Amino acid sequence: MPDGVVVERHLLDNGSAVAVLPYDPVRRVCMLIDQPRAGVLDAGEPPLLEAIAGNLDGTSPEARIVEEAFEEGGLRISDLEPVTNMWSLCPASTERVQLYLAQYAHEDRIAAGGGAHDEDENITVHEIGLDALRDMALCGELSDAKTLILAQALLLKHPQLWADRR
Repeated sequence: MPDGVVVERHLLDNGSAVAVLPYDPVRRVCMLIDQPRAGVLDAGEPPLLEAIAGNLDGTSPEARIVEEAFEEGGLRISDLEPVTNMWSLCPASTERVQLYLAQYAHEDRIAAGGGAHDEDENITVHEIGLDALRDMALCGELSDAKTLILAQALLLKHPQLWADRR
């Protein structure tokens, strides 16, 4: 501690990660996923809607999220818009998550998604209307932190997606 006192803390060191909120400005949808999460299941809660994400495993954030978008969402993305490099749980973890927004078009959905076959992810892909995403963010229905941050970033950085629509 700053005063020299030594205290015990437990840290989880699981590397760093990356996440993306893909959105289609023409069809006015975004892509989210859900998958079984032990903590959520243990709490008896329904699956979380989440942004596409994955651990870096020694790969650059940009390369890794392009792979994850294809594996989890069947989606081809290329132009990444950085949002932030956030601490996911700073009191207990060394993990940082690089967050991105990425535009896509209908023709960029080139596979079914669902996750890598050897990773037992059991992912379900959802295309959500942008108005529904905004409403979920404003009403507190997005309970996954990275996804909420990305939805808020989309609202703030691209207000033209909602202009004259309320």
